[in-house]
Amino acid sequence: MLKAALDYDRGTIVIRGIAHMPFAVLDPRTGVLRAQAMHYQSIVDYLKRSGIACEDNVAPGVLPRPNLGEPSTLQQLRDYQQKALDSWAAAGMKGCVVLPTGSGKTLVGVEAIRRAGAAALVVVPTLDLMDQWTGVLARHFPNAKIGNLGGGADSIGPVTVSTYDSAYLRVSSLGNMFALVVFDEVHHLAAPGYRTIAEQMTAPFRLGLTATIEREDELHRDLPALVGGVVFQASPDALAREKHLAPYEIERRKIEMLPEELVQYRQVMQRYHECINSLFGANYSAISIEKLVMMSGRSPLAREALLARNRAANIALNSRAKLDELQEILAENSGTKTIIFTQHNSMVYDISGRFLIPFITHKTGKEERQDVLQGFKEGRYTAIVTSKVLDEGVDVPDAELGIIVSGTGSAREFIQRLGRLLRPGKGGQKKARLIELVSAETREETVTSAKRKRALQKARRQTEKEQQQQQQEART
Repeated sequence: MLKAALDYDRGTIVIRGIAHMPFAVLDPRTGVLRAQAMHYQSIVDYLKRSGIACEDNVAPGVLPRPNLGEPSTLQQLRDYQQKALDSWAAAGMKGCVVLPTGSGKTLVGVEAIRRAGAAALVVVPTLDLMDQWTGVLARHFPNAKIGNLGGGADSIGPVTVSTYDSAYLRVSSLGNMFALVVFDEVHHLAAPGYRTIAEQMTAPFRLGLTATIEREDELHRDLPALVGGVVFQASPDALAREKHLAPYEIERRKIEMLPEELVQYRQVMQRYHECINSLFGANYSAISIEKLVMMSGRSPLAREALLARNRAANIALNSRAKLDELQEILAENSGTKTIIFTQHNSMVYDISGRFLIPFITHKTGKEERQDVLQGFKEGRYTAIVTSKVLDEGVDVPDAELGIIVSGTGSAREFIQRLGRLLRPGKGGQKKARLIELVSAETREETVTSAKRKRALQKARRQTEKEQQQQQQEART
């Protein structure tokens, strides 16, 4: 009778005793089969179906079961959170939940840990999020040891919170310690390096949380294999309709650049098109920035085109005319809690200096950042200005007005920035507003803003789909 032996070795499963196994390849160094650790459960299932005895030394979840106590009374799940959790459980405790910023994704993760009832690793993109998750888990599971990996912390407990960077560095040694892994902001996991975290873990239970699962590079298509497919999602419109989030409106203002800026922009774009024509001919179609970057390493003309494109973008994104419009908006909305978003730190500093508004960038120290956010929460500051650092990974206090001075136009960035405004106000009276400033007659109008519109249209189509599903469920 065949008998197989399974061992965990540096992020892989070593299989001895048999000559063939799905998901596995022969290791020429040792003459035994080896598979990525993520296939552990499939390997075990295959052996059972094949009637092959198994000596299993992998022991996923080798850490003791955490003492999670009774279901928390700190905060009850909302109906959509419960549906998300139930859908995840029905899918074998694997899959991704897509919920808008401010809708309580963390609580879904907390209750997933409780439902799994096993050692769990939570992976997050930033140290701020590591601290936030640690605090939430400590409140909900006061009797469980909460470990931390990242920012100088190096402790492993039955429930551990790690940054993606630290998990990436340590996964080969801890990949069989946890039965559940929760990937917060799961879109990060699809990156070429970070995906090895999922590949080298044996955890049979996996949960991905995000507000926007799509990536510009399309790598989100790999997430079903790494974590599981989308098992539940709800759009901002749907949750606003049910008063779980604040209703919102979006206003786009076209800004006429200063005459000298427009002249400079057109000159630079003309040179860009001349370079592209020389490279690809006059009948070229749109070229991706990725292809241009790859070509720029060996083609001086491609490099010149890339530099011209970037200069034109900087002129449009950082037009001085936007500051005049911003001044009017701030005057019209005096006393309204406002977050101003920009693409570049240089504009952050200009806005901060001109309007005496506190700023937060990636260079802002932890204590200063906490003081600014606390001051915004308490009302000492009615406005803050930031670049990309508040798009995700930071718990931002309630705001009513958002102003996008500039940005990339990516769907994720747009939805994340909108989500910063959607926490419902007291008594449900709040209505959020997002104002987008766009330089007229530039790619910012024809390309960047158009991408934001498509992101919003997609979210609204999702709302319509959800409404149709609810109506169908009600009829049946």
